[in-house]
Amino acid sequence: MAVFIIAEAGVNHNGSLELAKKMVEVASECGADAIKFQTFKAENIITKSAPKAEYQKNITDENQTQFDMLKKLELPYNDFVEIKKYCDKFNIKFISSPFDFESIDFLDSLNMDIFKIPSSEINNLPYLEKIGKLNKKVILSSGMANLGEIETALNILIKSGTSKEKITVLQCNTEYPTLFEDVNLLAMETIKKAFNVDIGYSDHTIGIEIPIAAVALGAKVIEKHFTLDKNMYGPDHKASLEPHELKAMILAIRNVEKALGSGIKEPSNSEIKNIKIARKSIVAKRDIKKGETFTLENITIKRPGTGISPMRWYEILGTQAQRDYKEDEMI
Repeated sequence: MAVFIIAEAGVNHNGSLELAKKMVEVASECGADAIKFQTFKAENIITKSAPKAEYQKNITDENQTQFDMLKKLELPYNDFVEIKKYCDKFNIKFISSPFDFESIDFLDSLNMDIFKIPSSEINNLPYLEKIGKLNKKVILSSGMANLGEIETALNILIKSGTSKEKITVLQCNTEYPTLFEDVNLLAMETIKKAFNVDIGYSDHTIGIEIPIAAVALGAKVIEKHFTLDKNMYGPDHKASLEPHELKAMILAIRNVEKALGSGIKEPSNSEIKNIKIARKSIVAKRDIKKGETFTLENITIKRPGTGISPMRWYEILGTQAQRDYKEDEMI
């Protein structure tokens, strides 16, 4: 199964429907399988006085509350109806992470078939129950969580009605940008071994190499923030990929997918023709007369591999030549 690549628009539309639609076009052109937004009503998810994260303070007005910042980045439900239609037009899957109960119901009404649970909701029991009851495909980000918290979230989803086979757990770090030493890609393998679920990776590092490495380690889903311009005002633009970078990442992932192969160790179709050229055969080291015994002094091993294999060296050594041989002639 091909790696499912999600271009994370998040709130990089800056509250503009037209910008969101342009991002749909770009994500489709770059080859992403899906584009993901965030659906919320600020008053439902955050108190008026909640502080912002340090990385948000560094990029936006530090005196602005998190509520005020998110309120400006909020899109009305009607806009998401238009975005969903636009995704259908450009043949890219529409996904949006709901952050409140009302948004879960709204997105379900759009027949969204994959629900992406953000890291912030992994310990939100009623939220997990509500999504679990939908029995849809679930992608669960595990940023800030330990193994026990992932287990609890999985149990809630499964008990509520979503089978484990429908759940993919993403390794994730919620710092923007994430330092390489904090990525912990090997945690994907730990999650897979612990819970026997599909695994993936949601990336917040600078650059494209870490998602590519995640694919090599077995990620089935990759999520990566992108923007139309890193210099735009907003909390996530600077840690996002621009379109040319997103396209390069997707191309690299597709190439790595091809390179991973089947896991069966055998000559590839393209290299079979090289076997006779690159391998070696037993040949005459010098002229050999009929009846002469083959010894270390008169036979050797050279290319091409069209004669007797060197693996039969000890079968040949010590036997007698049945005819004359010229130097370099195959035995």
